Amino acid sequence: MYILIMPVKDEEKILCDVIESIINQTVKPVLWLIVDDGSTDNSPKIIQDFVSKYDWIKTIQLPSHPRDIIFHVSYVYKCGFDHILKYCNDNKMEYNFIASIDADTILETEYFEKILHKFDTNEKLGIASGGLYHEIDGNLTLSTKVENFPSGTGRVWSKKCFFDTGGFSLEPSADSISNIKATLRGWDTKRFNEIQMVEKRLTSSAEGLWNGYKCNGYMSYYLNKNPILILLGVFQYTLRRPYYIGIAFLWGYIVSFIKREERTKDKEIREYFWTQRLMEYKNMVIKRIKSLVPHIIKTRFYPRERQSKLNR
Repeated sequence: MYILIMPVKDEEKILCDVIESIINQTVKPVLWLIVDDGSTDNSPKIIQDFVSKYDWIKTIQLPSHPRDIIFHVSYVYKCGFDHILKYCNDNKMEYNFIASIDADTILETEYFEKILHKFDTNEKLGIASGGLYHEIDGNLTLSTKVENFPSGTGRVWSKKCFFDTGGFSLEPSADSISNIKATLRGWDTKRFNEIQMVEKRLTSSAEGLWNGYKCNGYMSYYLNKNPILILLGVFQYTLRRPYYIGIAFLWGYIVSFIKREERTKDKEIREYFWTQRLMEYKNMVIKRIKSLVPHIIKTRFYPRERQSKLNR
């Protein structure tokens, strides 16, 4: 049994499709809270229409506020988590898992059934998500192949892990912080790319790609990421289209550094991103290189050996 929250901010164009993808789940939430972040379009009416039809869908409305993908989005999520947890406590509703989804994400019909099954087969699993895909030129493209960092949308916590890691923090990049705290406390965190969800808008594009990736640069600064990780991030971003997002990311980091913007006060998070994450990245690269060695040997040397035998 799981409970679900979903923040909404002016999503009338795709909101019906997103809601329908939850209603059509083979395993539905026992309670779904939609947090309307002061939408000024037709989103509130769409939400109310569904609330009136399904008693397991609830909604709250926050005052109107400019869209903000750094601090305010964490506030909206935390309001949602605090409200739904209090509602469950007051009404003595039982649940074993806590989930969240962005209002631009369409889930495959068996999404939550498959994710919850992963928890059944691994008692150490604390946070999980499916693979996040984008539709580009009619084809679904996986956003990342990283398997130990669950996505910010379509994520599920075990109830024990959620409270063991302090719940949802009121900080930028709260999903990353949650992942790290879970890992440091011995929980497994996994992204199962074979379980599909489709984000109808490119990640970080709600405010335009330039501003979105500039904010990512700031959040990397805020989390105290090692400069080597920043440079690696810039390199990875410049390999993607549009190629300028790497520049936007670097610009966001540099401006934050020059202005001496505030960093997280969480010492555990600061130390992780400065040292431990760098070592994890190094080990991941080494593992990847080792996995490629047999393939390189096979393609480079074996064909020549076979050709040599044929020429004798």
